[in-house]
Amino acid sequence: MTLRAFMHRIAVLAIFSLLLSGCEKGNPLTAVKAVAVGVPSLAPFFEENSGLGEDTATVRSQPVQGGLQQGDTPGLYGGSKQPTICDVARLERFLTDPRNHKKAQAWADVLHIGTARIPEYLGRLTPVLLRHDTLVENHDYKKEKAVPYNSLLQAGIAILVDEQGLPAVKCSCGNPLRPFEGDTGRISVRFQDGNKKWAGYEQESVVAVKPAPRKLERVALVDVREPARGISRPVGTTGEQDATFDAQQRRTVPDLAGTTFAQAGRELIDAGLAAGYAGQGAPADGAKVTSSDPPAGTELPFGGYVTLTVAGAGTSASGGGNGPTTTPPPPSSGAKPPRPGRSSSPSPSSSSGKPGSSSSPPSSSTAPGSPSPSPSASTQKSSGRPSPPPSTGPPPTSAPVTGGAASPPAPPPPPPPPPPSTTGAPATSRPATGEPATSEPATSEPATGGPSSAVAT
Repeated sequence: MTLRAFMHRIAVLAIFSLLLSGCEKGNPLTAVKAVAVGVPSLAPFFEENSGLGEDTATVRSQPVQGGLQQGDTPGLYGGSKQPTICDVARLERFLTDPRNHKKAQAWADVLHIGTARIPEYLGRLTPVLLRHDTLVENHDYKKEKAVPYNSLLQAGIAILVDEQGLPAVKCSCGNPLRPFEGDTGRISVRFQDGNKKWAGYEQESVVAVKPAPRKLERVALVDVREPARGISRPVGTTGEQDATFDAQQRRTVPDLAGTTFAQAGRELIDAGLAAGYAGQGAPADGAKVTSSDPPAGTELPFGGYVTLTVAGAGTSASGGGNGPTTTPPPPSSGAKPPRPGRSSSPSPSSSSGKPGSSSSPPSSSTAPGSPSPSPSASTQKSSGRPSPPPSTGPPPTSAPVTGGAASPPAPPPPPPPPPPSTTGAPATSRPATGEPATSEPATSEPATGGPSSAVAT
């Protein structure tokens, strides 16, 4: 190779590196530490060899459709006939021991609670096994402080989840966990400190969890050793009150065309199925669903994925808001039609996955989101149909107001007869008659959208 050819190659590589680094500046990769089953943490809150939690090494990460999954997704987590995968009582004794006050303070600070609330908080957590390689914000205990870092927990690791299905504690070491806040498609996983790349690992199949829109009453699990066995575990219990169900029983895919992405997800959860989508970024909750794969009427086992296709809507790394966006009525004549994917009502606020968002879950189980304002009677008349009722909000306490047709005005009195004419027939004049003004009644329908079930059992 000549010197000129060598220098040319170096110049091309330098330009390529500059272009690549320029693309990375706007959306850099997030460094993530891999955490494998059975590998002890270097700086744990609780000694791992004490038997606080037991992972399962035989679990392989399941296929997933979409990098961001909701905490109440059927089959997101697993369980087994062995209920003692996490000794919650022992963790509570450790954190409430006065000799461990500094460690308990650091632990509670991560979850934005006081140390006095630790027993209450632990009492609302539920032990599960990961069925997917799962991204979280993990914490080491160093110099009497909780030090956060992003980590990827291998499927089979035992964790505690909170009332909205978010990972809260890694059982084997007691480390507090918070939601991963990066882009699941922009990560750089580092296998180090004894955490070797495990069998079945695929970066495209990792998931992060966003909170369910309301508190769960039960968590629907799949037995990691017997996939045909489903486990319905009451929140805040450790397995002693489990009920079982047939996870192979077929569930029917509902007709979801015309619903919003959020509404479709709730209907799938009620049916014991999971909402899937292409890519890493979930569609906006208000995006209109145009089709599903497989289509409506197809039968799937518990937790089967239904991939949703939406029209004209962007994606949201956090999944957008939790409430649906009402589709506007057809425009009246002469009005400019709305752009695809847009809504006549403002988008509801997003459900946050930031620290502290689920340490005090909502006290009620009402559906999230706010109702959209009803269109005026003139809009209803011009569209030829009443506006669809808002998707959320309580029904009105009084009967809907219905306007009747307007009474026709009285005709004007006839003019007095003209004086008799001597030259011809008398002139006659027809009285002017007024046509009665008519209008269609403007009917306001009561809201019918009620809260959907929080979890499929």
